[in-house]
Amino acid sequence: MSEDWLPRRALVVGLARSGRAAVAALEQRGVEVVAVDRDLGNDGPAAAADVDLLVKSPGVPGEAPVVAAARRRGVPVWSEVELGYRLLGGAPFYGVTGTNGKTTTSELLGAILRAAGRRVEVAGNVGTALTEVAERIEPGASVVCELSSFQLEDVHTLACDVAVLLNIEPDHLDRHGSLEAYRNAKLRIFERARAKVAPRGFGIEDAIEFAGDDPLPAEPRIPGAHNRENAAAATAAARAAGVGDEAIAEALRTFAGVPHRLELVRELHGIRYVNDSKATNTAAARRGVAAYDEPLHLILGGSLKGEDFGPFARELPANIRTIHLIGEATDELADALDSAGWSYDRDGDLASAVVHASSLAHDGDVVLLSPACASYDQFDNFEQRGAAFRRFVEQLS
Repeated sequence: MSEDWLPRRALVVGLARSGRAAVAALEQRGVEVVAVDRDLGNDGPAAAADVDLLVKSPGVPGEAPVVAAARRRGVPVWSEVELGYRLLGGAPFYGVTGTNGKTTTSELLGAILRAAGRRVEVAGNVGTALTEVAERIEPGASVVCELSSFQLEDVHTLACDVAVLLNIEPDHLDRHGSLEAYRNAKLRIFERARAKVAPRGFGIEDAIEFAGDDPLPAEPRIPGAHNRENAAAATAAARAAGVGDEAIAEALRTFAGVPHRLELVRELHGIRYVNDSKATNTAAARRGVAAYDEPLHLILGGSLKGEDFGPFARELPANIRTIHLIGEATDELADALDSAGWSYDRDGDLASAVVHASSLAHDGDVVLLSPACASYDQFDNFEQRGAAFRRFVEQLS
């Protein structure tokens, strides 16, 4: 496919994983690249002068001065996935979005497609950048792409062969400003989509609908009612992609889940330690807690995202034995738990919380890190937080 759409000079804003991939892909094609980042202090409005395109990393808000300056000058603003999609050159493309379950569903859909004998790359949001995948993809391979609201804000030609929406619940309100704006960003996945998959009851026109109680070709190996919903979504998407039930069943029976999402780290003295660090909002933490009937010792907290913890605290189940608070959100969580009549301990940091919860747990109990918060107060990201939890658990004797 022709790449005559490539700019002469491009500005890439944000130099984390996806930004670095965008820089490499553009330079590989002879584009002059200006790369800026807040941490480098070179992302002022002047950087938008004399460029033909701005490629924005997901972590960069749309109102950032350099992005606003580019828009004022009439410079096109693309998300990194828009660039990656164009570089793919027409490979079969399956997109997955939603507040929770994106990574699990994307990886499960990839596993189903592989079980059907297809070559597949899984990309996006928290995994490999789409532009990086576009650089290495084999001819004839398909792409499953996990798409966040931040990535969907600035897409223009991205078109999914199958677009999947899992759910929409309050999240990232600190960035989007309102639930309506967040929802609108998510729903952009359906623009130009050839087939749409959405939850029953969402009222998406022409959508293939799914629900957690749908009959499936096999019961999923991964635990929890929320994961059955993810499996139903992946099954609907796979069928829309022309995959037969035999391959779907094989993948459902064998797919073991993804790191940092209800990941069993260790069982010690009959106590299971579970890493659910990816539960960065209350809706995800609700699902994590609901996956267990056993007595729970719950570790909550991290950085704030503008959520109200009140409903979450009121709906915590009776099998919770102890609650351990960490990080920036401690005071807000404590207020919500006080109002709901829960006792808790202010452990401050994750290492202390693991040791404290372990000292109170008994044979048959579960110590669950399902923080209901982002990680940026004490960690770079939820993966680093989950890795720290694993490390602290492995150090228990």
